[in-house]
Amino acid sequence: MSKIGVMVCGHGSRDDEAITEFASVAAGIAQRLPQYPVSSGFLEFARPVIRDGLDELRGRGCDRILAIPGMLFAAGHVKNDVPSVLNEYAARHPGLTIDYGRELAVETKLLQAAGQRIEEAERRSPRQVAREDTLLMVVGRGTSDSDANSNITKVARMLWEGMGFGWAEVCYSGVTFPLVGPGLEHAVKLGYKRIIVFPYFLFTGVLVKRIYHVTDQMAERHPEIEFLKAGYLNDHPFVLDCFAERVEEILVGLNNMNCGLCKYREQVLGFEAEVGLPQQSHHHHVEGIGTNKDASNGAESTASLLPLKAADGSHHHGDGHHHHHDHDHGHHHHDHGHDHDHGHTHVPHPHANHRHGPQRRNPESLD
Repeated sequence: MSKIGVMVCGHGSRDDEAITEFASVAAGIAQRLPQYPVSSGFLEFARPVIRDGLDELRGRGCDRILAIPGMLFAAGHVKNDVPSVLNEYAARHPGLTIDYGRELAVETKLLQAAGQRIEEAERRSPRQVAREDTLLMVVGRGTSDSDANSNITKVARMLWEGMGFGWAEVCYSGVTFPLVGPGLEHAVKLGYKRIIVFPYFLFTGVLVKRIYHVTDQMAERHPEIEFLKAGYLNDHPFVLDCFAERVEEILVGLNNMNCGLCKYREQVLGFEAEVGLPQQSHHHHVEGIGTNKDASNGAESTASLLPLKAADGSHHHGDGHHHHHDHDHGHHHHDHGHDHDHGHTHVPHPHANHRHGPQRRNPESLD
């Protein structure tokens, strides 16, 4: 009989707080799945890398691994980068089976967790402001996958309608539009007494801290409006429950992602040129190079020197590090198994030059 292990595949970050929070989530998943050995690893910056986690499970005798992406939505990292790494690893180890689970997606438990984070922010305020007088700003990570971006809009609508806010808006931390600055510039014009900024993220990091920084800038400009900064999801019990469910889904064949709106299979409006692009990982050059802590200790890390943003929005190094290829839905239809550094080039977002997008805005400032 096969011995099953569980692999939690994280994105990685230069931010040490983000890595600590990921470790807490991985530990929480392990507590919910005591019947399996559980390991974890990262695509970029932080260590251990994904291959190290897989090595650990093989060393513990596992010959079948249930791998799940430690991420919210299925964009480039989930569809492309993680499965590419898994495919290459499996090809090098005959007799090893790696089954890949789906992303967390839009899920009722996550909406409950989000609602509780927003309520916590409301309770911290000494002011009493009705929700009808409150605008909710939900901030997504932002990718070059419009299907993944649209999930943020759905989350926002369900929170808006479920919690009874006066209005809700959506913006993104990078790659797509509107960015946080333009989003808040628009929101303040709508006349609400309070704006709650809620980063729909799993962990802290460069991007979440930037979101809060831009919020503080806007609050200084508009003292007549109360700005509240809600916490991100982190290791909320419902988040951990969802991750455990994604593992169990693999065993019963419910792990396929949504292919209906996938830009690599279908002619998605604006992304037609990307149908059938090869599945390749784009993280070789930053895999395991370390975090800011490594750099401050004199270790050989170039993480802190990498750019936060490229002009076309196709790179966003740091814990954002947005790249644009994608795919694998648990069935490896773009399996290449190559082992080279291919120059780390990407198809840019088709509207990177949008006036509220990454090419024409500085995401670290409202100016």
